[in-house]
Amino acid sequence: MIRPIHNVILANERDVVNARQRARSIAASLGFDHHEQIRIATAVSEIARNAFRYARAGVVAFNIDLHRQMFLVSVTDQGTGIPHLDTVMSGSYRSATGMGMGILGTKRLMDEFSIETNRSGTSVHFGKALPRLATVVDDLQLKKVVAELARQHPATPIDELQVQNRELLKTLNELNERKEELLHINEELQDTNRGVVALYAELDERADYLRRASELKSSFLSNMSHEFRTPLNSMLALTRMLLDRMDGELTSEQDQQIRFIQRSAKELAEMVDDLLDLAKVEAGKLEVKAKSFDVADLFGALRGMLKPLLAESSLNLVFEPAHELPALFTDEQKVSQVLRNFISNAIKFTPRGEVRVTAQLKNQCIEFAVADTGVGISPSDQRIIFEEFGQVENSMQRRVKGTGLGLPLSRKLAELLGGSVTVQSEVGSGSTFFFEVPLVYSGAAPPAENALPVLDPDKKLVLIVEDNRETSFVYSRYLATAGFQTHAVTSVDDAKAFIVQMRPAAVILDLLLHAETSWNFLRELKGASNPIPVLVMSVTDEQHKIYGLGADAFLLKPFQPEAMIAQVVKLTSEAERPRILMIDDNEVSRYLLREHISPTLYEVFEARDGREGLKLALDLKPAIIFLDFYMPDLNGLEVLKELRASAELKNTPVVLHSTKVLEEDELKFFRENTIAIFSKQSLTLPDSAARIRELMDTLAQHTRTDA
Repeated sequence: MIRPIHNVILANERDVVNARQRARSIAASLGFDHHEQIRIATAVSEIARNAFRYARAGVVAFNIDLHRQMFLVSVTDQGTGIPHLDTVMSGSYRSATGMGMGILGTKRLMDEFSIETNRSGTSVHFGKALPRLATVVDDLQLKKVVAELARQHPATPIDELQVQNRELLKTLNELNERKEELLHINEELQDTNRGVVALYAELDERADYLRRASELKSSFLSNMSHEFRTPLNSMLALTRMLLDRMDGELTSEQDQQIRFIQRSAKELAEMVDDLLDLAKVEAGKLEVKAKSFDVADLFGALRGMLKPLLAESSLNLVFEPAHELPALFTDEQKVSQVLRNFISNAIKFTPRGEVRVTAQLKNQCIEFAVADTGVGISPSDQRIIFEEFGQVENSMQRRVKGTGLGLPLSRKLAELLGGSVTVQSEVGSGSTFFFEVPLVYSGAAPPAENALPVLDPDKKLVLIVEDNRETSFVYSRYLATAGFQTHAVTSVDDAKAFIVQMRPAAVILDLLLHAETSWNFLRELKGASNPIPVLVMSVTDEQHKIYGLGADAFLLKPFQPEAMIAQVVKLTSEAERPRILMIDDNEVSRYLLREHISPTLYEVFEARDGREGLKLALDLKPAIIFLDFYMPDLNGLEVLKELRASAELKNTPVVLHSTKVLEEDELKFFRENTIAIFSKQSLTLPDSAARIRELMDTLAQHTRTDA
């Protein structure tokens, strides 16, 4: 929907002035403010003056794109072109008749800019988006702009100079006013800064005090861990040796005493572990490793883990079925730790009856409940049990000792996962502890982000598998500017679920996700019957393993946006894939080599002997030929001579792929014929896939250079 507005033919210097005046007038009619009018007029003047100065003639065309609401300008000439355009665009060119900054300056002033030049002339196209607050320009509005332009008379150089002088004076006045405003604001800021500096100094002092206190606490706990665990581990090991009768038999009294010592050592070890976990939660250093798991599987693991606690008890431990519940995406180890604390406490303080563990779906959360038929807890004591080292005095408490840290730690772990812990109990009637945890851990994968995107049929879809949201956002923004649409997920499970419903044109994959690695996912993607192109972007520089698992491209973080866009464009290109021809009589060798060549980048053909290879080469015109040396009928040397004698195939890159150890004269012959050598023994090396990728990229580059 591009509509013409006005054309100016550049026949003399006055026409350059007229083009500037027309540009400013049209910009004013389209609603641009004073400063934007000057920028547009300056850009048109610079490019028009270049066209007249170097080509002696040209045409300035003013247009508008109604669909995009964009003011467009084209300046074309039929001169000899710009031989040093790259130097000009880099900003390093210095013209003999000026600074050589007109083209580059115009690019900076405008929203869109492109230039095409050859020996037949130069075309410069640039545009400026219409102001958002202005009235939307349609055909009716455009007619008014054209009519108003027709009523105006072309300006003389003197008239235009006077206009420019007025614009300059107005700009200078505005600058002086802003300078005075800045001076006033700076004075106010200086006064404010003095107060802020004093406040920050006090805050820094307090923060430093808290930091030192936190460091002292962490240092104490770390030292305590080492100092306590070393003798405790020794005590546990020694008591185990004695109880195993390694130094002879024990009396029944000695056996009982040693078991008391062993039990006390275990209780102390548990207390040290709980203290350290509490300190980590308070310091914010306890990491949440979210992953997907089923409640039924969790119950199965807990049943086997806690079974030894029932060895000397008549209690029944019942886990109700949980097969109908949706999967949880959170930290399985921490959920298990909370439930273990609840269940072990229930077993300790329930002399008879049962302990029942249930789970149900409740408001996008899973609510676990551990109910017992034990002694119960009075309402006044229900607050104490969640305080560190808080314990309730009763007959069971005197018989069964605990650390008083399990329940406080459980509450903090639940809050860390975004959940909560509550209790309902009555003395003599048992207790029920509830643990409610969200289906999806909020810090890992909000469900809203996993909603399927609304696809634009004109844009290719790229799936980004990256656990860092900022990195995914950067990828998406750069790819959007290149004409792609994206969808980001943070885990392998989400990526698999997405691919089942939508097939992306390519996948950008990070290898080290938050709670998992994606090596197996890469292997699955490339092992499928219809593989999806994969660009691996990671801090892990294991190219031999990355390419060995079938990745089509690899970039090391931190990355260059241009490199990422170029790789995605290459992987999603609908152009015909370059053809690779393998001429080898050994089926195993052909299979191994094929496994190292990306099927999404190349189309691979096989020939079982030299004659079949020559026929296929003439029919297919391959981009690269892999050639074995030892073959029946025609060997590799004879096939190569036939290839080089063919006018159609003499320049085709050839790679000698053989087990033969070449003699000096053979090496000389292959070098003279520019033959690359990649021995079959190289396929056994760990980085063989990366080596083949590098070889083929080099050959492809040479082919493009020769063309």
